[in-house]
Amino acid sequence: MPSVVAISGSPSADSRTVRLVRHVLDRLAADGCGTEHIVVRDLPAHELLTGSAAHPALGGALRSVADADGVVVGTPVYKASYSGLLKVFLDLLPQSGLAGKTVLPLVTGGSVAHVLALDYALRPVLTGLGARHMVPGAFLLDSSIERLGTHACRVDPEAEPRLLRAVDGFARALAGQETRPLVAAP
Repeated sequence: MPSVVAISGSPSADSRTVRLVRHVLDRLAADGCGTEHIVVRDLPAHELLTGSAAHPALGGALRSVADADGVVVGTPVYKASYSGLLKVFLDLLPQSGLAGKTVLPLVTGGSVAHVLALDYALRPVLTGLGARHMVPGAFLLDSSIERLGTHACRVDPEAEPRLLRAVDGFARALAGQETRPLVAAP
């Protein structure tokens, strides 16, 4: 059973991005993956900003990424890029922190004008961290993610198939990880 850790880089307390990542993790868990969710905003701020990996919460989060077979990275778009909070966490990973891993990037934004943040901002940093295989990922408009209850969401029926194609591609890549080599991301 592959293990998947998700990293949510939204600073918002009621984040659509965090809800979307939980939605994706629920789908992967239903497919038999072991899942864990790192919500970066919940990590101790001082230790995160000073890179104090000796703190149990921060060290545990970094170990979770190191031990995972697959990584889901979710972020809202701020200033045409991924969030600064996500950047702070990714900067704590070693240069090859995603080596040997399959990665699914997820980006949420307020306008279709932000869709390029997936390929021109987030993908290069994930590739630079040595991701073994990066699946195409998905961009969803904030307006296509409806908040339900305290943690759940409903994805608009027009956006859900696109999201599920990305998640299913990620799951297929994870399932084949032990039996065939995957093409490395450029």
